[in-house]
Amino acid sequence: MGDQGTPVAWSFDEDQGPSLAVEIWRKTRSFASRHDRSLPAAAAVLIAAGLFGAWQWFHPGPTALTQWDIDNAVKYTLSNTPPGPAETTVAAATVGPSVVRVDGFLSPEHAAQQAKLEAQEAKKNHLKIRPTPPPKSSDGKDAEKSKDESPDSTGTGVVIDDKGDILTNLHVIHSTDRWVVTFFDGSKSEATVINVQPENDLAVIRTKTQPDDLKPATLASTANLFPGDTVVAVGFPFGIGPSVSSGVVAGLKREFDDPSEKDKPTLTNLIQFTAPVNPGNSGGPLVNRDGEVVGIVTAIYNPTGQRVFAGMAFAVPIENAAKAVGNNPL
Repeated sequence: MGDQGTPVAWSFDEDQGPSLAVEIWRKTRSFASRHDRSLPAAAAVLIAAGLFGAWQWFHPGPTALTQWDIDNAVKYTLSNTPPGPAETTVAAATVGPSVVRVDGFLSPEHAAQQAKLEAQEAKKNHLKIRPTPPPKSSDGKDAEKSKDESPDSTGTGVVIDDKGDILTNLHVIHSTDRWVVTFFDGSKSEATVINVQPENDLAVIRTKTQPDDLKPATLASTANLFPGDTVVAVGFPFGIGPSVSSGVVAGLKREFDDPSEKDKPTLTNLIQFTAPVNPGNSGGPLVNRDGEVVGIVTAIYNPTGQRVFAGMAFAVPIENAAKAVGNNPL
């Protein structure tokens, strides 16, 4: 009660914390000095105020986040987050469903004709003549390729549209007359040649049937490709695959002459890369880190003359390859 018998009103805010207890202590002493009889009540109020202040001291309200707090939270999250897959893994997984194996078979009639032409060429150049294969029986049984028979050539291709059109190298198919494509899901289909581009060693083949979930590859311009960029090759080296290798772009606008085939035109405007490739990779895609096709693997260079990788390989830019399809899908 005040001096005139009126109640004393105390209002307080919980956010005032310990300072509130000090104010209560001051008012309590003033009240007690005027009302000695009310000391027990004042003491009780003082104890309550002290307990309230102590609770506020040990239970402070929320504080504002600092940049230091945010940085440390981010560092903690990153340090406890498992690393994602490597960029080459992502690239290979992206293009993988679009990569196919291309097997070529040579009919007995074609084989005999080719052997005859090779013998004539060898004689002309004073080379050792390879024996001509013996004629096949007239019942036709030997003329049909068995499903279990090994192919006469094996290369790689990449699906570029949902019609089943496949880009590959001309040298993958040129010495055979029947082709079988094996898709990503293991299904197979015979194919026919629908276009060739000898100046770039390219061919387009089309399968008779395709899987329902056929996934064409995504093509990307080489305008954004630079020396040092990561590239990935996917294919069937020596018929084993699909196999993945990675490297970097070593150079652009390169030229290549195949020393083993003098009659072939010089390949120009090539991508030079370091991803290991071997016979069987020919016709396969060279992709960027996003799995987009930037080139078609075409040639390897080995100064020893052996047809194995020696650190230098070449691919036809996808812009050139797209022309073989008859349009520019980029």
